[in-house]
Amino acid sequence: MTRPVPPRRALGTAGEGHARRFLEAHGYQFLAHQWRSAGCEIDLVFRDGEELVFVEVKTRRGESSGRAEEAVTERQVRALVRGALAFVAELPAGGADEPVWRIDLVAVTLDGSGRVVDVTHVENAFVIDE
Repeated sequence: MTRPVPPRRALGTAGEGHARRFLEAHGYQFLAHQWRSAGCEIDLVFRDGEELVFVEVKTRRGESSGRAEEAVTERQVRALVRGALAFVAELPAGGADEPVWRIDLVAVTLDGSGRVVDVTHVENAFVIDE
């Protein structure tokens, strides 16, 4: 017997699918989905030209509990950075330079029936102070 998918997980998976289609339609090359390492998960990984793009996707039904783009905590940002560094470390060595990378945010807002109302893409969404 298959276990039912929790509604929150189903919402997140739907949002990731919308985000992937949105970015691919804008010329991004898909590399990975739900990549896990270093105690974190990166929702989507793309290539945008020469840059690696790690994408955090936030999905909401309406805005009654706040806008999706406001839902990323400082702790999540630190985990995203750890994950991005782990992903880069696993790349095969090729050349003297490390790849250029950034973390983007894609916020997907759905209506009550699950239709996309808005997709907001913020490039280089998080400033990391080390």
